[in-house]
Amino acid sequence: MTPTDPQRSHLAELARYFLRLGFLGFGGPVALVGQMERELVDGKKWLTKEEMKESIAICQSLPGPLAIQVGIYVAWLRGGFWGAWVGGWCFILPNFVIVASLGALYVYLGDLQPVTAIFYGVSPAVIALILHSCYRLAKLGMEDWLQWAIATVCLAVTVILQAEVAVLFIGAGIVGILYYGKLFKRSPAILPGIAVVPAAAGPIAPAASGSTLSKLLLFFLKAGSLTFGSGLVIVPFLEQGLVQQYGWLDERQFLIAVAIGMISPGPVVITATFVGYLVAGFWGSLVSTIGIFLPSFLLVLIVAPLLARHRGNPNVQGFVKGSYAAAIGTILGACILLGKIAIGDWLTALVGVISLAILFRWKVSNPLLIAATAVVGLIAYPWLQPTWVMVH
Repeated sequence: MTPTDPQRSHLAELARYFLRLGFLGFGGPVALVGQMERELVDGKKWLTKEEMKESIAICQSLPGPLAIQVGIYVAWLRGGFWGAWVGGWCFILPNFVIVASLGALYVYLGDLQPVTAIFYGVSPAVIALILHSCYRLAKLGMEDWLQWAIATVCLAVTVILQAEVAVLFIGAGIVGILYYGKLFKRSPAILPGIAVVPAAAGPIAPAASGSTLSKLLLFFLKAGSLTFGSGLVIVPFLEQGLVQQYGWLDERQFLIAVAIGMISPGPVVITATFVGYLVAGFWGSLVSTIGIFLPSFLLVLIVAPLLARHRGNPNVQGFVKGSYAAAIGTILGACILLGKIAIGDWLTALVGVISLAILFRWKVSNPLLIAATAVVGLIAYPWLQPTWVMVH
C-alpha cells in the first residue's frame, strides 16, 4: 500500500523526531520514556496522557526494550504500519552509528581510555537518572500496599540472584489478576505500565564469516524475543553470557562494553552493536543490531494491537498492574547492581549524590547532565587513576 500525502507528512515528522531523540536521548529506557511523555504529550500533543500510559502498559506486557517498543507503538499510532518502521529505525540509527564507530575505534586503536574516563564520570549520573525516572514512574502508577509488596520482593530477588527472573513478572501479573481482576469482583484498575527490556550479549575477532554472523543473528534474535527483565539490569545478564558462559569478552572488555551502552544515547541494549563489532566487524554490529531490535517491531505490530483490543478487561489490567510493580522493584534492584560498578570511590559517590540532587531540584536536560559529568570524568580520571574501573 502506498502512503498518502498526509501519511508522508507524518512519516517525515516521525523521522525527524526520532532521529533527534536517538541522538539526544540519554538515561536508559525509563528516562527515554519519560522524555517521550513530556515531548509528545505536553509538547507536540500527538497523544493524550491516557494514550501514552496505555502505550507504555501495552509494551510492558512484551519482551523487548521498553523505549524502542514505546517509540514504535507511538509511531504506529501516528503513522500506521510504515510510520512504525520509519520511526523505529530512525530511533535506532543514531545509536547504531555512534556505537559502531566506537567499536571501530576500540578495534583499530586498541584502547579507549577516554571512553573509560567518560564512563567513570557519567555512570554515577546515569544511576541518578534511573532513580529519578523510577521515582516519577512510581508516583504515576504505584497505588497501594500490594504493589509496593510486589516491588519489594522483586527488588530483593533481583539483588540476591543477579540473574534474569522472568517468573517474577509472570507471578506478579497473576497476583494482579487475582487481586485486581474479576475473581474478586473489584472495579477495573487504572492501566499504568513500565516495561521489560532485554539484556543481551554476543561473541570477538573482527573477521565476519557466515557462520559467525548467523550465530550472532540467532543469539540476539533469541535475546530480543525471549529475554525478560529490565534493560537496567543488563549488567548481570551480559556478564553471565559474555564473560562466564561464552568467554567472548574478558572483564576489562566487558566493562568497556557496559560503559558504551550507558554513555551512548538510546536504549542500553545498544551494547549489542558494540559487542557485534568486536566479534565480526561492521557486519557483526549490523547483524547484532537487527537481531536485538527486530523482534520488537514484530511484537509491537502483531501482538500489541491484540492487547490494545482487550485493554478494558479487568484481568488484563490486573496483570499489567502487577507486572508494573514487579518492574519498579526490578529497576530499583538494578540500580544497586549497577551502582556496584558505577560507584567505587568518594568522587563517583559525590557525582551521583549531586546529580540526583540536581535532578530533584531543577529541570536539567539529560544531555547537559551527561556532558557535565563526562567532563568531570575526563579531568579527574588521569589524576585519580581509579583501578576499580578496570578490574572491579
